[in-house]
Amino acid sequence: MKPRILIALNTAWNLVNFRAGLIRALVAQGYEVVAVAPDDAYSERLAGLGCRFVALPMDNQGTHPGRDLLLFFRFLKLLHREQPDVFLGYTVKPNIYGSLAASILGVPVVNNIAGLGAVFIQDGWLVRLVRGLYRVALCRSAKVFFQNNDDRSLFINAGLVKADITDLLPGSGIDLTRFTYTVDEYGLPRSVDNFSFILIARMLRDKGVGEYVAAAKLMRVRYPQAQCFLLGFVDAPNPTAISRAEIDDWVAQGDIIYLGVSDDVRVEIAAADCIVLPSYYREGIPRTLLEAAAMGKPIITTNAVGCREVVDDGINGYLCKVRDAEDLVAKMLRMIELLPNERAAMGTAGRKKMELQFDENIVIDKYLEVIGALVRKG
Repeated sequence: MKPRILIALNTAWNLVNFRAGLIRALVAQGYEVVAVAPDDAYSERLAGLGCRFVALPMDNQGTHPGRDLLLFFRFLKLLHREQPDVFLGYTVKPNIYGSLAASILGVPVVNNIAGLGAVFIQDGWLVRLVRGLYRVALCRSAKVFFQNNDDRSLFINAGLVKADITDLLPGSGIDLTRFTYTVDEYGLPRSVDNFSFILIARMLRDKGVGEYVAAAKLMRVRYPQAQCFLLGFVDAPNPTAISRAEIDDWVAQGDIIYLGVSDDVRVEIAAADCIVLPSYYREGIPRTLLEAAAMGKPIITTNAVGCREVVDDGINGYLCKVRDAEDLVAKMLRMIELLPNERAAMGTAGRKKMELQFDENIVIDKYLEVIGALVRKG
């Protein structure tokens, strides 16, 4: 019988977009993979990856103790029925409640802490509660992966996890065969009046969307024909979500162009001259920055946890101050005024950085090694 791996996340969309390479690799290695998440529009695509999907309702943003307790019992029932050889947890609630249930049933646990989110940039009872839950949930994990050293140090220093079971991953990694590097557009002179920026993210204040719009307004004073695009989900279930009405107002004022959502961001990345993410969210490693760099695009992002790992300032992009629209627009103007060959050099440097540090195969190999050892031990 094939060893069974159960992988749990907060959305099927996340599984399809960020974990497809790992799922395919596990299936190719002879594992049976059970993918667990709330049912959404992407659930049907999982069968194409060779795994079996099991829908599990999950209140991703809520903090109601009754609903969280129900989620724990749902994980307990699911894991008892599936009897996996290893449980892979991603995102907050699967990492906490899935790991607790797996540990009770004696299932080895491998966690991935992909950024700490809005909770960890605030203070109060909720932070204390989440930290306490993490401490209990991770105490019996076999391995806990982090996507940047800041988050790993925070967890270790706070006593939430034992240092000897932790390791670092380069984000979720990037499929360099899918996000390919092309330089054709840089072979032609580019008018500063036609320059385009794009921010790709959920429309959250923590992603720096407000600062981006403010910077766009300032930039258009000097370069009125330059364009600033937004791409991503509106009205996400998040306390810092930006409403569609607010987006529509920015569009009406001519500050930005909203593109909606995309099933293939390569199209929008290829059409842009620079990708911007002025986030102050505690990111793991932002996937959109990896995708942009892999496609040879220069980047502007904040000197914040997770974001700064992708950019060598002045080499493959620029770092700006957190929550500072004026510093952001200064970096955007600097980017516009570079010569085309200088921007091309930034793109080349970004692609090389992805090849050396962020190749998806680095992530997959680490998982295969850990899972293989746990299965053999079991």
